Amino acid sequence: MPEGDTIAHAANRIRPVLEGRVPDEIVTPQPRHALDRWPARLDGRAVRSVDTHGKHLFLRFEGDLVLHSHLGMTGAWGVYGAGRRWGRSPRRAWIVFRSAGREVVEFDGPLLELMTEGRTRFDQRLAALGPDVLAPTFHRARFLARLRSDDQTRFIGDALLDQRNVAGIGNLWKAEGCWEARVDPWRRLEEVSDREATAIIDAVRPRMMRSAEYGHRAIGARVYGLAGRPCPRCGTRIVARGQGDANRTTYWCPGCQR
Repeated sequence: MPEGDTIAHAANRIRPVLEGRVPDEIVTPQPRHALDRWPARLDGRAVRSVDTHGKHLFLRFEGDLVLHSHLGMTGAWGVYGAGRRWGRSPRRAWIVFRSAGREVVEFDGPLLELMTEGRTRFDQRLAALGPDVLAPTFHRARFLARLRSDDQTRFIGDALLDQRNVAGIGNLWKAEGCWEARVDPWRRLEEVSDREATAIIDAVRPRMMRSAEYGHRAIGARVYGLAGRPCPRCGTRIVARGQGDANRTTYWCPGCQR
C-alpha cells in the first residue's frame, strides 16, 4: 500500500502541473464515473491547491470542490509528458487532467470522490485521522494522546499502522522506524514509553521527507523486506512474521530491538 511519503511525492509532482491553473481538459475514462459528471462540474475551475494528509490526497478547486483520493493497495497517480506512454493501461485510468502539455492520471484504487470543502472538514473518516507524520511540525502530544487511548495490550507495530493514531505510516515505515529506535515491534503499548514512541516518529520523519521529495529510490531499507539477512547494526539475522488482524508482515532484528 502506498504510504504517506508516496502520496506526498505524487502531490509534489502534480502541484507544478495543476496548482493555480484551470485544466485544459478533464476526462473520466472509467465507466464507473460516467454518471458523476466530474468534467462538467469542474469545467473552468482552477486548482487552488494540492495537499495531503497521511495516505489521502486532495485536489482543491475553486468553488469549494475537492477531489479526494485514497489509493489503497492498488492505486497510483502518474504525471506524464503529452504523448508519453502511461505506466498502466488506459483502461485502468479513473480520471485524467491535461494541462500545460502534461497529463496527470489517477489509476485504480478504492476511493476517488468529488466532495465539498465543508464535507472534508466533517467527514468522519477524515476527522478520525491522527496527526500527519509528514506535517511541517509533528503534533507529538496529539499522537501520544491517541496512542494512550488505544488498547494498551496492542503491539506497538500494529498500533503504528492504525491511521487513527498517526496518519501516513505503513508497513515499510513501521518496520524501519522500530528498527531505528531499537524498539521491538512486538512490545505492547503499555511496555513502550512516550520517549520510545516519539523516537520512532522522529526516526522516520526525515527519511520519509527525503522519499517524498526524491521518491522511494532515495530510501535504502535497513530491515524491511530483508528477512534472513544480517542486521546492519548488530549482524543478527533479520526475521519476519505476520502481525495484527491484517497479518501484515513485520520485519525486525531480535538482536538489537528490545
